[in-house]
Amino acid sequence: MTTDTDSGKKLAALEALKWLEDGMVVGVGTGSTVNLFIDALAAQRHRIRGAVSSSSASSQRLAAAGIEVLDLNSAGSLELYVDGADETDTHRRLVKGGGGALTREKIIAAASRKFVCIVDESKVVDVLGRFPVPVEVIPMARSYVARQLVALGGQPVWREQYLTDNGNQILDVHGLRILDPLAIENAIENITGVVTAGVFARRPADVVLVGDPGGVRKL
Repeated sequence: MTTDTDSGKKLAALEALKWLEDGMVVGVGTGSTVNLFIDALAAQRHRIRGAVSSSSASSQRLAAAGIEVLDLNSAGSLELYVDGADETDTHRRLVKGGGGALTREKIIAAASRKFVCIVDESKVVDVLGRFPVPVEVIPMARSYVARQLVALGGQPVWREQYLTDNGNQILDVHGLRILDPLAIENAIENITGVVTAGVFARRPADVVLVGDPGGVRKL
């Protein structure tokens, strides 16, 4: 059974194909909406040189679709990065990392000239923070970082039995009402032991494509 959310995700994923250019290397993120983009990209794989992926799961899906997966160190700067988000505000600032790939996603976003984010309507919020903010941490620093996150007003919950592709752990921070996304991103990432905060404000999306059954609108 196809829901309105599923329909919106697919429409946004298909719309992102319009940013493809022949011969480019595409940065590809992680998640259910990105999986739909990869499936659609498979039909146009002859147009691109390959993809740089943010996770093992996406790398496997890309390879299965016949798309060569390249290393960012050899690919250099990317023209296009396509990824989803757990939340976006109307200024295209995001919360990401529900799938655990936030660090690699932030690296690829930083290395890309154009960041196109694809979401369904349910991901658009007035104020970020309804979705818990993922924070990737060095394992030995988890408890220390958690105490610092409490001091910032958050309620961190350890994502037990989970390791990122980088071998680190994740704290999901509940209860943050993020009125100044850049300030909270910087504050969290300045805590010793934090690898990445799942707030994308320093490098927001350039375009957010919001899909619903009636079509796609652009932020």
